[in-house]
Amino acid sequence: MDRAAPSLLYAVKQVELAVRAHLDDLLRPSGTTALQYTALTVLARRADLTSAELARNAFVTPQSMGDLVTALERRELITRHRDPRHARRLLISLTPTGQALLERVEPQVRALEEQMLADLAAPERTALRDYLNRCRTALANGPAQ
Repeated sequence: MDRAAPSLLYAVKQVELAVRAHLDDLLRPSGTTALQYTALTVLARRADLTSAELARNAFVTPQSMGDLVTALERRELITRHRDPRHARRLLISLTPTGQALLERVEPQVRALEEQMLADLAAPERTALRDYLNRCRTALANGPAQ
């Protein structure tokens, strides 16, 4: 029986699951989950986000982000403060402790990425990044109709 190759969506999901499992393993000693790590990396790139903005950028629901923010704040990895322009808005920023955690795990995360890309030449790596970003952009407008 000739079986069709798995769909591209299936392959992408398998890569996501493998990366998540490896990230969970390497982050476990720091007491950080892959979702928390993602949120911290978002804040490292963009400070002063609302919880809703952070949720969108970290690919979780606003409800999940509420629990995640509480846990990160309890560990003093992030801080919440009032927006000076809109007093009702709470903004979230990375603390020096959060930045230090990211710096501590960065070599391991880079090694994981290198392992994932080991069989790809430099132009293939560049192309893969471009293709994935284009796919993400194509899906950014919500689910297919």
